[in-house]
Order: sequence, then C-alpha cells, then structure tokens
Amino acid sequence: MATILVVDDELGIRDLLSEILNDEGHTVELAENAAQARSVRAQLRPDLVLLDIWMPDTDGVTLLKEWASSGLLTMPVIMMSGHATIDTAVDATRIGASAFLEKPITLQKLLKAVDQGLNKPAAKIGAGLPLKNGAATTVDLTVEEAMTGGILPEPMMDMGPQSMQSFNLEGPLRSARDEFEKAYFEFHLAKESGSMTRVAEKTGLERTHLYRKLKQLGVDLVRSKRSTL
Repeated sequence: MATILVVDDELGIRDLLSEILNDEGHTVELAENAAQARSVRAQLRPDLVLLDIWMPDTDGVTLLKEWASSGLLTMPVIMMSGHATIDTAVDATRIGASAFLEKPITLQKLLKAVDQGLNKPAAKIGAGLPLKNGAATTVDLTVEEAMTGGILPEPMMDMGPQSMQSFNLEGPLRSARDEFEKAYFEFHLAKESGSMTRVAEKTGLERTHLYRKLKQLGVDLVRSKRSTL
C-alpha cells in the first residue's frame, strides 16, 4: 500500500487518522509540526501527505509553498482545517494542494480523498480551480468546494432502514445487545452524515473508542463509502 505522512498538532487527530489508515493497510508517518514534517520529508518520499493548516510554528500553507518552491512537492497533499477561509483554500490550490478536508473529518470523506489522491497524479500548481473571466470562482462556494473545483464527495449512504430493524429476542442477551448497538450507531451515523466527531459527542464515546466499537460491531463504513464512488 502507500506511505502517508500525517501532519497535525493535535495528538488525538494524529492517533485517529493513523489508526484508520493503518487499518486500510497503509504505512503512516506522523509529525506534530512543520519542523518534524520537513525531517520526515527529507528522509523519505511519502506517497501522500495529510497537512493541517493551523499549526503553532509554521502554518500548513507556508509549508506547502516551501515544498513547492524547492521542488519537494512531488506527492499529493490534502489540506485539513476546521477554520480555513475560501481565500486560504484558493491559495493552497494555486500552490499545489490536491484536495481539502474540513474538520471534523468524516471517515467517508477521509478514505475517499486518500483513495483519489493516491490514484491521481499530484495537482499542478494553479490548476485546481475553475476560472471565470480570468479569476478564481469563489462566490457561493464552501471552503471544501473551492478546493475541489465545486465538486464535493457524494453524501454517505442512508443507513436509516437498518436502524429500524426488529431484534431477535429469542437469542442470547449478548447477540440482542450487539444487534441493538449496531442499529443504534448506524442510526446516529446516518443522522450526522458520517461525522465521527458528532457521533462521538452524541453517544458519549471518545472517537478512537467509537471507531473500534464500530469495527467490533461490523459497521462497514468503508464498504458503504466505496459503493458511492
């Protein structure tokens, strides 16, 4: 599989992305700031980088620009942020970012962006946005739309019908409980459009625990995601 560098100053996000990507078969390298990201990039050539915009030492856009100007932007870079503006997204696209993920990042969007990034050549600098009259079109676009030329990932599959199932009350208690928990989490995932952060808040679970719980119950979000491609 691929070698992916995750650059984010939040330990929880690094751990969660690392666990998800490792489960997908990828090798994951971690960096909590730009200095560490530079060091990892100097030692190896990652196949893809997930790069946070807001970091304490050097912001992600500045690091992206640094790599582009020094000829080190040889891999697709997916920007991540919960506070970016459209102007920031446009700047990152012009520099050479291939995609953008708004936090909180859903499992569906993460895996789709990574899959697309690994199966497409790195974006050419300045080629990421459609132009209108010579200027980037940003009116009425969200940040994520600006980074993808107005094309967003398709919404998560509706898992509502499964959540309305009846339960087998004749079997062991554990089986009935697992059936209920699976339906419970599928209901909330559908309601929150696949956002792991919002589902964690609603169910009172930490995100890493939630992800493990979904795997234990057999909630196959990866298959659901791939069926929408």
